[in-house]
Amino acid sequence: MNEIKFITMKKSTVTEIRERFDNEVERFSNLETGQVATMDAKIVLELITCTTRAIKPEAKTILDLGCGAGNYTLKMLSKVPDLECTLVDLSGNMLDKAFERVTEATTAKVETIQGDIRDIELPKNHFDIILAGAVLHHLREDSDWELVFQKLYDSLTPGGCFFISDLVTQDHQAVNQLTWKMYGDYLKQHGGSEYQQKVFDYIEKEDTPRSMTYQLDLMKKTGFSSTEILHKNACFGAFGGIK
Repeated sequence: MNEIKFITMKKSTVTEIRERFDNEVERFSNLETGQVATMDAKIVLELITCTTRAIKPEAKTILDLGCGAGNYTLKMLSKVPDLECTLVDLSGNMLDKAFERVTEATTAKVETIQGDIRDIELPKNHFDIILAGAVLHHLREDSDWELVFQKLYDSLTPGGCFFISDLVTQDHQAVNQLTWKMYGDYLKQHGGSEYQQKVFDYIEKEDTPRSMTYQLDLMKKTGFSSTEILHKNACFGAFGGIK
């Protein structure tokens, strides 16, 4: 297994990432299985949406960041109906699919925003729920992470919650190597060595994940009143914060 070098190699541009996702809409449209390349995707989808409902049962608004084909919003609507939905993604094709699916599941307003979260403007104190599924690992420098976390915190209503499901690194090198071996074994089991290498290649080119500890500490630094860890398996985690 090749070692993944998250920082040292030249990473994909925003345009390159958008173009890849433009061509993968159908792969991101299965609500039953979730993403095969993501460990425990279906379990995490249920965990995050159930937890969010428990924290904010009276929620009226949701922001789905990196919405893909809309799976997280659709699952959330099955728990808290008729939310006003804002869908954000780099890919116009993904947004079109998400809009089509989400508008069939809610009578409330559905808005789409195509763009990079670092660049788009969000309303202050507006969203009761923010979900970010497999998107924040595309952020690069500390300044990117700090900017985005502050922007999302500012856009939450008091008592609102922000939950993340994502690829994560580990702070200790030996533990990091172990978790990536576990992930490699998982990929081989589901698609063989060639599939494992394909996934590792695009992770190495596109992604710069941070540890769960880093992100939880950043939430506290940003102002979140409490944080929660919902799930952790190898190099995938589900966690979040409450304003």
